[in-house]
Amino acid sequence: MELRRRPGFRLCLGLLFVYLMIPNSLARFVVESNNLRVTSPDTIKGTYDSAIGNFGIPQYGGRMAGVVIYPKENRKGCKEFDYFGISFKSKPGALPIFVLLDRGDCFFALKVWNAQKAGASAALVADDIEEPLITMDSPEENGSSAKYIENITIPSALVEKTFGETLKKAITSGDMVNVNLDWRESVPHPDDRVEYELWTNSNDECGVKCDMLIQFLKDFRGPAQILEKGGYTQFTPHYITWYCPQAFTLSRQCKSQCINHGRYCAPDPEQDFSTGYEGKDVVLENLRQLCVFRVANESRRPWIWWDYVTDFQIRCPMKEKKYNKKCADGVIRTLGLDVKKVDKCMGDPSADSDNPVLREEQDAQVGKGSRGDVTILPTLVVNNRQYRGRLGKGAVLKAICAGFEETTEPAICLSGDVETNECLNNNGGCWQDKTANITACKDTFRGRVCECPLVDGVHFRGDGYSHCEVSGPGRCKINNGGCWHESQNGHTFSACSDNDGGKCQCPAGFKGDGVQSCEDIDECKEKKACQCSECSCKNTWGSYDCTCSGDLLYIRDHDACISKLHTEVRSAWAAFWVILIGLGMATAGGYLIYKYRLRSYMDSEIRAIMAQYMPLDSHAEVPSHVNNAHA
Repeated sequence: MELRRRPGFRLCLGLLFVYLMIPNSLARFVVESNNLRVTSPDTIKGTYDSAIGNFGIPQYGGRMAGVVIYPKENRKGCKEFDYFGISFKSKPGALPIFVLLDRGDCFFALKVWNAQKAGASAALVADDIEEPLITMDSPEENGSSAKYIENITIPSALVEKTFGETLKKAITSGDMVNVNLDWRESVPHPDDRVEYELWTNSNDECGVKCDMLIQFLKDFRGPAQILEKGGYTQFTPHYITWYCPQAFTLSRQCKSQCINHGRYCAPDPEQDFSTGYEGKDVVLENLRQLCVFRVANESRRPWIWWDYVTDFQIRCPMKEKKYNKKCADGVIRTLGLDVKKVDKCMGDPSADSDNPVLREEQDAQVGKGSRGDVTILPTLVVNNRQYRGRLGKGAVLKAICAGFEETTEPAICLSGDVETNECLNNNGGCWQDKTANITACKDTFRGRVCECPLVDGVHFRGDGYSHCEVSGPGRCKINNGGCWHESQNGHTFSACSDNDGGKCQCPAGFKGDGVQSCEDIDECKEKKACQCSECSCKNTWGSYDCTCSGDLLYIRDHDACISKLHTEVRSAWAAFWVILIGLGMATAGGYLIYKYRLRSYMDSEIRAIMAQYMPLDSHAEVPSHVNNAHA
């Protein structure tokens, strides 16, 4: 991976790289090429070499036929062709158009991008000096180039100056130049198994290319694991390290960037030696990822490496200050690997001696056989041949599939879709509650995702890897809200309550965190109850029993013992007073009734008497029963 550097840092890094390569006098960089065969006109017919560009999507295992056009304007392709009213879109039924451009004035990738936008199916760039073929690489990442580099999808190739002049001469003279671009032999395909390597880096703060690498690891994990589990491929991860020259071993720069006394180094992630993470932090994580692969390989599960590197990037990013051993160990445990074995594999980074694992990496970096030195990060090597092109899932899968002997390709190479349920194996390394049959693992087209679930309207919260906790109303219905609960002797206690704000709190009579455990409180021993002098205390699970000596009776509300006789006397007097009060109330009620009836009788008699002498308006005259005397 190209890193964004200041001039001083670039010089330091270059010095480290030079010292690394000096002992290997036979080291070399190999330009990967594909065949370009001219089919017409007859005057230039033949097969020529062209260097595959390190961006776009080469058609590994296939070939393309097209007609070459050399534009009259914007021949270097540094400006958009729409500005000149030029289009390279082929008409229906016609051959695709390959545009020929001149080298110079702008980045290779920008030329190809402008050709693609104008409709070209491929781009050829003619060198402007006589020299052996070189690899067209993408520029150092910046805001403007990042917008188009990852979107280049057409193949591109550099041709030598002499051949380029031959093509231009034929085109300008009016000849139709037809060519075939052939990538069928760009990747060796000797048998039914493909060996491939990825030279990568754990640093996630090196700019746009780091972001592209991380995205590739996430996208390609599914296909990679299918191929590895099926025995179709043998994958090996690698990491580039440099060493510090002996004269600078004690310098501040080497101490911050290297381990094992300057033997294995990596550039400072922030390019600032005074703040943030240091280069040696990157070396240690690179070493850890190598050892994760070795430990997983020993357990015959080498594909676990893909889970580790993708999960580490998600859970332990530099931006969140989690890029450390503690976070890494958590990921390792989640995937069911032995942390102690990984630590033993890593060895002592402070030792003044070689680290066997990293020493092998430095040796492997040097090219052997048909493969050249690895100098570009990231670099993919398929069947000992360096891959050129965009590091994307589809493009890389095409290159790997081109490495199988014909008719031996696995089904994944014959289908555009990759479908697998990664949650079936160790729950995808995600959190799960086996008791309630709940999991945070979700299978998707791009691989499994660890995400706390929603069950029966109840949300789970957490990182999805090591823990998920229920929250909100109704949470106690699901696995008791993740809180402690236990039953003994027919009694059940729980630390979960919908009214406790989502917290797990031990119930009365217990103490603890409410999650892992709640322990019974011994009220007798802690003198929280049954403390009167006549009391005898016995602890029970979640409560206590208190008895009194002799004829005494224990009153729980007052935590006191009183006499049973005194209680009986009090009860008798209470009954007496109840009866007495009842009789009193009955007597008073009878008296009131008597008074009422007497008064009613008196009123009626008085009215009768008065009516004889003074008839009332509302009554007829009453006949007199008394004899009248006459004078």
